[in-house]
Amino acid sequence: MKISLIIPIYNESSTIEAMLRQLDALPGDWEILFADGGSTDDTLAKIGSRYPVLKCPKGRANQMNFAAKQASADVLWFVHCDSRIPVEAHCQISAAVETGARWGCFHIGFDYQGPFMGCNTYLSNRRARKGIAFGDQGIWVTKSLFGEKGGFPDLPIMEDYEFSRRMKGIPICQLPGTIITSGRRYEKRCPLITMWQMFYLRCLYRSGVDIREIARRYRDIR
Repeated sequence: MKISLIIPIYNESSTIEAMLRQLDALPGDWEILFADGGSTDDTLAKIGSRYPVLKCPKGRANQMNFAAKQASADVLWFVHCDSRIPVEAHCQISAAVETGARWGCFHIGFDYQGPFMGCNTYLSNRRARKGIAFGDQGIWVTKSLFGEKGGFPDLPIMEDYEFSRRMKGIPICQLPGTIITSGRRYEKRCPLITMWQMFYLRCLYRSGVDIREIARRYRDIR
């Protein structure tokens, strides 16, 4: 089974080399597509001709949707450039799809192991099991279902959250592999405070607060 691995990028000079090393060693039948939102640093030079780079309108949702339209595989996997991806990803995704799963994600781990991060990891994975997956958990989906749901909503933030909400009624498949993501936002202040802030932003979104205001507050957390 071929899987299209889509990585949205924008000025990823500090993370792209680590991602390229992972991709070079990743087993499985992949179509790897970088979706660039107009990088102005040396990200594209570092990628060179190793993998295709699609030039897209800036914005993570726009970039992922654009690449999804170009993808040739029947399964799409969306990964952040600063993630450490599980080497067993291909066999786990393909096995899930072959047994009827249509979308899902991986377990999440963090590269920061400070106070309360165990609680944060547990709650993040519990949320995913209940059907709300975030982008840093490596959302995968069949291309047919992605098209049926209209792709990621055109939002400056919360596109992954809203995408998961639109999947209500379609069982999520959380795979056993773990994708490691950056915990830098939790290092800046008490992780409990950051966890609360992230939860509060989701509450604001559900209550209809202007998405631009939510995006502004999110920048303060990052």
